[in-house]
Amino acid sequence: MKKIFVIKIGGNVIDDETQLSSFLDDFSKIKEMKILIHGGGKIATELSKQLGIESKMIDGRRITDSETLKVVQMVYGGLINKNIVAKLQGRKCNAIGLTGADGNIILAKKRKSEIDYGFVGDVKKVNAEKIFSILNSGLVPVIAPLTHNGKGQILNTNADTIAAAVAAAVAGKYNVTLIYCFEKSGVLRNVEDENSVIKRMNSTDYKKHKAEGIISKGMIPKLDNAFDAIKKKVKSVVICHSKDLSKVASNKKVGTRLEK
Repeated sequence: MKKIFVIKIGGNVIDDETQLSSFLDDFSKIKEMKILIHGGGKIATELSKQLGIESKMIDGRRITDSETLKVVQMVYGGLINKNIVAKLQGRKCNAIGLTGADGNIILAKKRKSEIDYGFVGDVKKVNAEKIFSILNSGLVPVIAPLTHNGKGQILNTNADTIAAAVAAAVAGKYNVTLIYCFEKSGVLRNVEDENSVIKRMNSTDYKKHKAEGIISKGMIPKLDNAFDAIKKKVKSVVICHSKDLSKVASNKKVGTRLEK
């Protein structure tokens, strides 16, 4: 079974030109098949402010009203996505920028919850066959955190969730390693100490660390998605610093490796 890397790059790395450049150097050098999913960074918040649109967040999640949706479409699907694609082309990596609506690759439904998150989507289906055809044509998909509902509506969708869903969808045909790259060295016992990386974690460990408060806030949805991917036949999931991508790709033991 052929190997494929599904790699998610976090918004804080996208906001740092030096870190992003170094990450894209390493990403472009990976010889195996690969898919890149990117987050949004702070640009959407900054642009909203300039346009006089108030950014509303609840528990770190963006409320996407109709005006905010216009901004995230422009920033995620346009500015960030095409910037990354152009930079990869400059590194001889033949990337193609996509949203979930392009080629109908990611269908979603508007989130239903007690809190109205607006135009926020939860993934319903990933069109694996369309992704396979893109990969087989020699292109590297770069996917923005936007999906669609099949009825003409774009939806803002969490990039960690998209990464896990895409990894699970291609796991039937490929040996998948899902890598979450961000600005920390892995899942930390102490968020102030970069040397406190939890090197291995299974679902029992995760529940224990969560109950103890070692794992909290934004790391919880990331790990929920990661463990869900493992249940769906994704062979390996690693959470690491963006600078360690090449080490993970060559199977060196860095970051946090998740197990069943």
